Amino acid sequence: MLEERRLAVLKAIVQDYVATHEPVGSKGLVDRHQLGVSPATIRNDMAALEEEGYITAPHTSAGRVPTDQGYRLFVDQLSQIKPLSPAERKGIDRFLGEAADLDDVMGRTVRLLAQLTKQVAVVQYPSLARSHVRRIEFIPVTDHKLMIILIVDSGRVEQRIVDCALPLQEDLLAELRARLSVAVADQPFSSIPARLENFDQEFPADARPLVHAVIASILETVTEKLDERIVLGGTSHLAHYNQVFAMSIQPVLEALEEQVVLLKLLGETANSQKVSVRIGHENEFAGLSSTSVVTSQYGKENAPVASLGVVGPTHIDYAGTMSTVQAVAQYVSRILSEN
Repeated sequence: MLEERRLAVLKAIVQDYVATHEPVGSKGLVDRHQLGVSPATIRNDMAALEEEGYITAPHTSAGRVPTDQGYRLFVDQLSQIKPLSPAERKGIDRFLGEAADLDDVMGRTVRLLAQLTKQVAVVQYPSLARSHVRRIEFIPVTDHKLMIILIVDSGRVEQRIVDCALPLQEDLLAELRARLSVAVADQPFSSIPARLENFDQEFPADARPLVHAVIASILETVTEKLDERIVLGGTSHLAHYNQVFAMSIQPVLEALEEQVVLLKLLGETANSQKVSVRIGHENEFAGLSSTSVVTSQYGKENAPVASLGVVGPTHIDYAGTMSTVQAVAQYVSRILSEN
């Protein structure tokens, strides 16, 4: 662990580089920060920080910039996430609170994150694997077609059309819906296959073809990987940082176009109550090795159902970005819990 003074110097270097995007020299540190030591001491501390891998000199510049290791230490030393102002919180609350449905919530969330952080925002739709069935509805489309509507506690609505060999009977549909509601309402998706095992045995033989078709459709819904849905926004913000990426912005854009990459990034969020930060080469995808990824989970009643976050250059405002990501995740969680 670095001694306190060198940590202060590293913190000052990170803050200055984030603010100016220019290499930081000892003179600038003396002029802008009250470090309580002489310029010679600061130069010695910078030399030690460079030797230990926390800062580096780009090209032949006299100034220094933080390395991934330096950013990591800086983030780990943040004692608390900078709180948002009352005005910022009120704005988030109002903007997200006006959403009409889940799709609107997701769309507003990604726009809000991109606008507040000036980075690329990534939002995952609520995962069905972590969701519960709220209720089941049947809507006859024709005499031989039935629409099954599965309403999920996260706000998602899944629909399926079932073709029926025999004409639909109102009494049978009412009984089937009632029994299904008892079997699966408020149950996690993961438990539904077991709960519907031998379900058809409760019905007479002439009704079982319809029951089989309905059960097959429901099982298809709850076992498909329907949570692989991502909303991306603010990609144009990367253009402002084109000069800071090691080679080109193209690998970053290509990585962001890969659904599997984005799901992996969001899936690595460790704790719904905290913010996860992966810096530079901590990202396993080569295209993102010059970026930082800040994510947080959101959920319903303290049960995480998905993640959201931002992707930007390694010199992002970590304290501010972490605060924004955490706050937006909390507001989305609250909206889901109220619905």
